[in-house]
Amino acid sequence: MNSNSKVKYFNLKEFELSKGDKKKELIIDLDNVCKDTGFLLITGHNIDRKIIDNIWSVVDLFFEQSIQFKQKICPPYNGYPYGYLAKGLEALAYSKGEKTPPDLKESFNAGPLLIPDSISDKEALEFCYAPSLWPEILNFQKYWSEYYNSMQTLSARLMRSFALALNLDETYFDQYIDKNISALRALNYPPVQKILPKQQMAGAHTDYGSLTILLPKDNTSGLQIKNLAGEWIDVPCDPNIFVCNIGDLMAQWTNDRWVSTLHRVVPNKNNNNRRSLAFFHQPNWDAEIKCLESCRGKKENYKPVRSGPYLMSKFKSTL
Repeated sequence: MNSNSKVKYFNLKEFELSKGDKKKELIIDLDNVCKDTGFLLITGHNIDRKIIDNIWSVVDLFFEQSIQFKQKICPPYNGYPYGYLAKGLEALAYSKGEKTPPDLKESFNAGPLLIPDSISDKEALEFCYAPSLWPEILNFQKYWSEYYNSMQTLSARLMRSFALALNLDETYFDQYIDKNISALRALNYPPVQKILPKQQMAGAHTDYGSLTILLPKDNTSGLQIKNLAGEWIDVPCDPNIFVCNIGDLMAQWTNDRWVSTLHRVVPNKNNNNRRSLAFFHQPNWDAEIKCLESCRGKKENYKPVRSGPYLMSKFKSTL
């Protein structure tokens, strides 16, 4: 791993192919990064560039449409998790108990592509497995689904790497994510015309699941994380590198050995438009998240929670 502005690169392919002492060294490095910032810049991901270019082609087209076009797929009621959210309808800082003006962003959100036959929980079917709402744009759903599936694969690879860094069997987390309820969100942050006190493009928050994979469009900066010293630092932006961060449930699994780091989006220096794709990897609806044996100490910081109900409660707190 190479250091860059306190956020470190992680070559996933190198990690997977390494053996012996080199593997041990990389495992220690990964564990230390997840203890320190909880943020990684992922190289060696093997995601086909065509898949990335395709999704950006339809996402860009969607955000360039009129507000009337986008509002055709607004959530049918408050609390519905998918569809188009216009600017001013969400405040992520609410999830941390901080009252702020609404975030200056708009988004399109969609959930799992399939409903497993074994799912019968009414809350699960009405929340995370609710139908996604698709815009009438040629190839939108096709390209979105291809990217979603590629993020599923990348997340599974990262979870296996995380298992090794936590002194677990490489496949330990497989049982908790084989019916995961992950969501994909496309975000657009227009140039700022006016900003209120305490208002941000996206307010300071942590992510709720196991991990998040973020892909910025072009070189649009603005993402910041709060380090252990309490300083806000910029996350390097590269359209060919994925940003991965630890989520709340991974912090709970590890009894805070790993950190779910506070982060936000601020206006970039040139006040340019910013776009990004965020894949929120969330364990199975019924997965019980409790302290791992390898992370037990004198005290367990959290009571066990179920992945799906935890996600639902956090999501609704932001509206």
